[in-house]
Amino acid sequence: MKRLTISSIAELAGVSKATVSRVLNGYPHISPEVREQVEAVIKETGYQPNQVARSLASDRSNIIGLVIPKGTEAVFLDPYFPALTNGITQVSNNNGLTLALFIFHSEQEGQDTIKSIVNTGLLDGLILTTDRVTFDRTTDPFIPQLVERNIPFVLIGRPDNPSDDIPYIDTNNVLGGYIATRHLIDLGYERIATVTSRYNPAGDDRFAGYTQALEECGREVDMNLVAYGDYTLESGYREMKTLIPHKPDAVFVASDTMALGALRAINEANLVVPDDIAVVGHDDLPPAVQATPQLTTVRQSVEKLGGQAVEMLLEIINSKEDIKRQVLLPSKLVIRASCGAKRKKAT
Repeated sequence: MKRLTISSIAELAGVSKATVSRVLNGYPHISPEVREQVEAVIKETGYQPNQVARSLASDRSNIIGLVIPKGTEAVFLDPYFPALTNGITQVSNNNGLTLALFIFHSEQEGQDTIKSIVNTGLLDGLILTTDRVTFDRTTDPFIPQLVERNIPFVLIGRPDNPSDDIPYIDTNNVLGGYIATRHLIDLGYERIATVTSRYNPAGDDRFAGYTQALEECGREVDMNLVAYGDYTLESGYREMKTLIPHKPDAVFVASDTMALGALRAINEANLVVPDDIAVVGHDDLPPAVQATPQLTTVRQSVEKLGGQAVEMLLEIINSKEDIKRQVLLPSKLVIRASCGAKRKKAT
């Protein structure tokens, strides 16, 4: 069967190729009768426009990139990234966009890929997750290059040094750390530890919320009760083991994945959650419900975070004005079995 072209549709509809092109591209100044006539032929024939030709004509590829500066293993083992990617792909698909995924295994690999992204111009825009370890935002030239070359982009996560030039969307992580810690204080816990992270600004903000809650209640931050992980299960396990000798009666862990590791360390120390140590996580991803006991945690809507990042990127791409937006999504505490009112131990 001969491949259908715009010329074929024009001949069958009895109009010019230019008219068919205008209908396909949504031009407004076409009579309803002609538009209906062309659309009827397109529907009857099952014609699909040549996307490459349309992209060349519109100077748009309809491809956006998702940059995750982590190795493949870390991305697919951490439940945060599948949830985030699911939200991004759903909104991308709904808007006829193709998503290109860039995962880096080393800093050099990342730098080489970034140069390729910036220089080829094949993408309409980029979504990037913030990561302080792989790319030092204070010295890495990638973000300034995007700004200088007017390449549309959105960060998922607050950058180290927010400015009007950098659009980003994030969860209110300060609020998350605050409500988790304040909940433990209100339940009567006194030695509240934290496993936080220096891995990205989210860890800084969750620790800031933890600190704010303690200080608001007249308590000092005891650095013996502060440990730093890297959002992996093993780091949560390792850092919780260092905290246990300091006898915390509760711990706020800055991610659910690290909290699962913390639960294992507590169990191996023959301690009971929440009777001996209460645990609160952050994220409310599926493993929080699968944990034993089920994990009290701060919910951030990871899929919504990804979907709104795509919507923000499209707004920037399609706007003729200079749009620089910063959005914080709310956090919410979800109470389950891993913490309860503190019980007084028998003497």
